[in-house]
Amino acid sequence: MNKGFLIAILAGLMPLQVLAGEYDISVDRVQIDTGDFVKEGIGYNGASPGPVLRFKEGEKVTINVTNNLDEMTSIHWHGLILPFEQDGVPGISFPGIKPGETFTYKFPIVQNGTYWFHSHSGFQEPNGAYGAIVIEPEGREPFRYDREYVVQLTDKHPHSGDRIMRNLKMSADYYNRQQQTVGDFFSESAEKGFMATLMDRMMWGDMRMMKADIEDVQGFTGLMNGKGPEQNWTGLFKPGERVRLRFINSSAMTYFDIRIPGLEMTVVQADGNNVQPVNVDEFRIGVAETYDVIVHIKDEEAYTIFAESMGRSGYARGTLAPEEGMTAEVPELREAPLLTMADMAGHMDHGDMKHDDMNGDNMAGMDHSDMGGNDEMDHSAMGHGSMDHGDDASLPEDPFYAKGSGLVPTASNGGKFLSYSDLKAQKPLYEDREPTREIELRLTGNMERYEWSINGIKYEDADPIVLQYGERVRFKFVNETMMTHPMHLHGMWSILEVGEGKWNPLKHVISVAPATTVYMETEVDAPGEWAFHCHLSYHAASGMFRKIVVEGGPDSTVAEGKQSGKQGGES
Repeated sequence: MNKGFLIAILAGLMPLQVLAGEYDISVDRVQIDTGDFVKEGIGYNGASPGPVLRFKEGEKVTINVTNNLDEMTSIHWHGLILPFEQDGVPGISFPGIKPGETFTYKFPIVQNGTYWFHSHSGFQEPNGAYGAIVIEPEGREPFRYDREYVVQLTDKHPHSGDRIMRNLKMSADYYNRQQQTVGDFFSESAEKGFMATLMDRMMWGDMRMMKADIEDVQGFTGLMNGKGPEQNWTGLFKPGERVRLRFINSSAMTYFDIRIPGLEMTVVQADGNNVQPVNVDEFRIGVAETYDVIVHIKDEEAYTIFAESMGRSGYARGTLAPEEGMTAEVPELREAPLLTMADMAGHMDHGDMKHDDMNGDNMAGMDHSDMGGNDEMDHSAMGHGSMDHGDDASLPEDPFYAKGSGLVPTASNGGKFLSYSDLKAQKPLYEDREPTREIELRLTGNMERYEWSINGIKYEDADPIVLQYGERVRFKFVNETMMTHPMHLHGMWSILEVGEGKWNPLKHVISVAPATTVYMETEVDAPGEWAFHCHLSYHAASGMFRKIVVEGGPDSTVAEGKQSGKQGGES
């Protein structure tokens, strides 16, 4: 074999084998083959997804990123706790990386677990600029497994990110392929009556909404480790082994419901942090979240890893098998869910609604049992140590969804579906203490104009949120839209309020379902300027984004509470 060719092959494999130390990453134009279509995209070291970076807790890494594009770029180390200058958000933590330039990131590794990295410039991440990070702990893992795989998901669309954004601005329903048809109208009329169905349609129309508004962008191909469903990424095992699967959702817009028919999964990590093990049959992974699960496979059968989009418009698929080439049955997509009035309880743009059309007569034919009223789910009512459900037997199956929501997930086999309320930290990182103050963030927007915002203000018009180093802040998310928003705070942990006190889990993404109120607390222990945004790429780019300024602390010169740049990236 040609010596130069051999060196080139080994060089391409190096990032997969090296443990921490110094890394070289190039940002390149690449071809992405989904099995359904081939398109040009952006990748790292000549591929999308990029390499799996393996670090060791306690090490200090140096990462040289060379921009081979003809445009600015950046890399954000999603979920890593690091100095803010290394966080990789143009306009907030640094200027970005110019074409032809090499930027060197240097930061210590102070945690372990499963994370990922991606561009924070324009729509480079939806166009393919993402990769995985695995950090090995200093000590022993608190759970046992024999082998592991990263399972990185994304929603690859034939359109570029810029084109998708233009189309959404032109028509928010541009990519909605599940709009209800005339046939659906007559089917529903036969079940509920003509007038009731007609008035229901008119009411949704008056709100300029549709029950099928669950996914903004459909028509994608779900990829698992860069392979489409027909390309079938496969992870091998030996019978009797425990296999750790590190799931990462790197999608631009898509939530996935994940199951492996025939295997129970034990959830051991959420967003890189160990949790008390939970056995489940299925779980939902929000955009930018990670979950680590362990499966114990005792036989020599093949098993399908099935990641079905929350709106049931597409899926990613892979296989666990004892030998290459083995496959298992691939499930059919389940029927698409529909939003209910419960999901509209906190609906945006109330001024446009014709409430006179929503009087009791017109709504007489509606199924009020599906309606959550206008009461938000207020998780502040959760008691520490246990959740106070009182005597109300009609509480929702999952307290992180509005009562009567059409989005409440159920396992396909009728078994256990993971809820946020199941997550309990295995080893609390912080002492439990009362927050010093509360900040309310209303998640707002206008679907018709495809504008997304926080407290009704888009990022470009908003002042930064100023925090003081050393305080503990409670954030109150009130979702007034009918979309689910995965909210991501950079640089500091988000302590999700599930009613378990010091055992509340640490996360870096908090998913907030329509018409719900969700709380998280943050120990403000990282000085500097940070991004805080919805991780749906086109929501962040449309304005659901904030800059956080942490004043004081060891380096008090970095925070003046002033907006230092307009750009904040898209995700």
